[in-house]
Order: sequence, then structure tokens, then C-alpha cells
Amino acid sequence: MKPAILLALSLGAISATSAARADILITPSFIINIEEECAVEYRVCGKVSYTGTSKKTGQAIVLRGKTVEGKCDENSFCEFEGYIFRNGTTVYRVSSEGKLTVSQGAKTLVEEKGVWQ
Repeated sequence: MKPAILLALSLGAISATSAARADILITPSFIINIEEECAVEYRVCGKVSYTGTSKKTGQAIVLRGKTVEGKCDENSFCEFEGYIFRNGTTVYRVSSEGKLTVSQGAKTLVEEKGVWQ
């Protein structure tokens, strides 16, 4: 789970009825804003937006995607892995650890580690 969500949950800052949550990932080449449009009580969210802005050119791309979960334990708690977004044949993955991977088929176009803000 992203550090901002953990902090907000521990402080009670986000209510179960909140409409959106946002986090920013800073990589060497991009500023990525991720916004989930699902209430906190939903572990899986199919309404996630990605706005990626190039630090070099200032150009931005806006995509829609969803959360990705990994293995679940016996209590049905599933590990949050990150997000996935698609733009035609290009796939954008943002991991919970802050890794951005952009690929087309088997070809990796971008792979950068960032820091969540």
C-alpha cells in the first residue's frame, strides 16, 4: 500500500465516503499524478487516472486504468501491487514501490524508479 494511504488511514484523515485519493510519483524523467476515484473501503478500484508529465518537454498524457492486487492471504487480504494503464498497445505500470514501467509487447520503453510524494 502506498505510504500516503497508510498514513491517512492511520490518522483517520480519509473517510470511507471520500470520492478520490491522489498521489504523486516523481521519477528522474516524469511527474506522475495518480488519482483513485473509489472510496477507501474498496481495495480494488477500476476508476484510476494517470497524468504523466515529462520533465524534459512539459508534455502530458492522461490515461484511465485500475489498481492491481497480488496474492491474497487466508483472511482475503490482498497485497496492493500498483496500477495499470493502457494507451493502445502501450502499457503503463506503476508499482506500489514507485517503479514506472512503460512497454509495448515485450519491448520496455521506459523503466524508472521514483519516489512517492
